[in-house]
Amino acid sequence: METSQSSVSRAASTAAGHTPTGECGEPSGAGCDVVTVPARQGLEAVDILRRGAGAGDGVGPVLHDDGCDTLGFVVPPGTAAAWDVPGSTCTETDGRGLSLDAHPEPPVDGSDWLLPPGEADLATDPAVLRAALGEAARLIRAADDCR
Repeated sequence: METSQSSVSRAASTAAGHTPTGECGEPSGAGCDVVTVPARQGLEAVDILRRGAGAGDGVGPVLHDDGCDTLGFVVPPGTAAAWDVPGSTCTETDGRGLSLDAHPEPPVDGSDWLLPPGEADLATDPAVLRAALGEAARLIRAADDCR
């Protein structure tokens, strides 16, 4: 059986072969992209990422909406161009409303930080997030099948 640590490994590009353009907060002002997922899958993925965090495999800032329906993972700019994970969306922010200062306000009314900048890596690696979301979906499916 594969463990979360072995299945969530760092990769240089997304599964679609697209390499993100840089790190969030770089002086280029490119901003970051945000991957939005259902809260249940997102919380499982956060847990998987935090348990399996090795060098460079950590989780970046994560937002939640006040209704606890969705989570948003901050990922490097350029991720949205090739993001194709079913059940999720990736939005380019171009830096609009997203500050990764040490204690930023949430970028959207009705949201808050689950893992705020300063307490997390700059951004979650898209390939690592993709693997964690896949593992989370499998865990949820297995749990639901046991009911």
